[in-house]
Amino acid sequence: MQFRYSKKDKLKSKKLIEQLFTEGKSVTAYPLKLVYLKTEYDDGCILKTGVSVSKRRHKTAVARNRIKRLLREAYRLNRPLYFNNSSASYAFMILYLSKDGTTFDEVNSKTKLLFEKFLNKTSKNEKNPT
Repeated sequence: MQFRYSKKDKLKSKKLIEQLFTEGKSVTAYPLKLVYLKTEYDDGCILKTGVSVSKRRHKTAVARNRIKRLLREAYRLNRPLYFNNSSASYAFMILYLSKDGTTFDEVNSKTKLLFEKFLNKTSKNEKNPT
C-alpha cells in the first residue's frame, strides 16, 4: 500500500475545480463534505484531491492551514484502505464546514465515514444508473 500524497495526486486545475463545483455530486459527514466528479486523467492517476477551509469561518491563516494539514493527512492515511481497488477515476474536493477547530482523531473518523458514504453512493449508482 502506498501512503503517499504526491504532486500528481493533487487537484490543481482551475477548469476541473470549476467543473467539479458546477457538475459534481456530494456526500456529507459533518463537519466534512466531499464533492466528487467522475473524470479521466491523462497521467493515469485514479484520484486527484484538494482540500478547502472557509476563510469566512476561520479568519486566521494559521487556523486554516492547520485544518488543511489535518484533512490531507487523514486523506493520505485512508485513501489506500478505501480506493486501492478502484477502477474509475474521480476528482475530489474535501471541504471543512464547521466554525470550530478540530483534532486529528475527529477528522480521521469523519474521513472514514465520508469515504464509506461515497463508496455506498457510487456503488448504488453503478448498479442502478438512472
